[in-house]
Amino acid sequence: MASHPIRLRTLLGDYPNTRALRNGELESPLAAFDFADVKVANRAFKKVVREHAFDVAELALVTFLQARAYGKPLVLLPAVVGAGRFQHHCLVHDATRGKLGVAGLAGKRIGIRAYAQTTVTWVRGVLADDYGVDLDAIEWVTFEDGHLAEFPDPAGTRRAPAGATMAQMLFAGELDAAIIGTELPDDPRLQPVLPDPFAAARAWSERHGMLPINHMVALDAGLCRDRPDVVRDIYRLLQESKRRAGAPADGVDMTPFGVEANRRALALLIRYAHEQRLIPRRYEVDELFDDTTRMP
Repeated sequence: MASHPIRLRTLLGDYPNTRALRNGELESPLAAFDFADVKVANRAFKKVVREHAFDVAELALVTFLQARAYGKPLVLLPAVVGAGRFQHHCLVHDATRGKLGVAGLAGKRIGIRAYAQTTVTWVRGVLADDYGVDLDAIEWVTFEDGHLAEFPDPAGTRRAPAGATMAQMLFAGELDAAIIGTELPDDPRLQPVLPDPFAAARAWSERHGMLPINHMVALDAGLCRDRPDVVRDIYRLLQESKRRAGAPADGVDMTPFGVEANRRALALLIRYAHEQRLIPRRYEVDELFDDTTRMP
């Protein structure tokens, strides 16, 4: 097999666990990485699935599942990147307008960035599974299109006014709650809807025997077919970049590597996505990988 270096169009966020690769500390004899100049990787996810703009790309997992459903030529690499987190605390409300509990969510307006966002999928799954919430009894207010052009907002959703933010609409009483991930403002008025969310998240994680994951690396299917040696080296580099970041201070590895380390999380997210009508069937975890990327 040829081993000449190839240039790879690459989308990868700047995190502690990717920094050694992004800043050039780590190099491959087989490939050179042309990193996209984007401040936040998720803002380029549409280019991954709509324009086939990258050979190697960080990608939200629900976006990948939908991409698979619509026949996009992508294969998952079992390398979790980004700043992993629990999700229970992401459902918030404006506490100055009174307490909102889980039992009161029916009929309420909940803001979400996009209907098929991975964080939103996790939170809705928790609400339905653990708290018995009827997801169809909620009015979901979206702020942007999903990453897949083939998947528009479903019936029963409403689009927020152009230029509005979830925090603004919460404080104005135009939303009753919102699911906000990394953009959650540090504002004491915004309080979690779920009781004791961090303890609940840890208990949920222990019960399921897994950690919630949001982003993995996706690869061009042609690269996997034609250059398995390069694919294996990409995985090696990502592992080494993570190792150089050091162990997390709390000892909880939120970015596990390998199919088996992520099997339970992927299986649960697949179930949630199917039950929320984001994908047409419940894929088997092994369907997301090929013979090259099915790392132990």
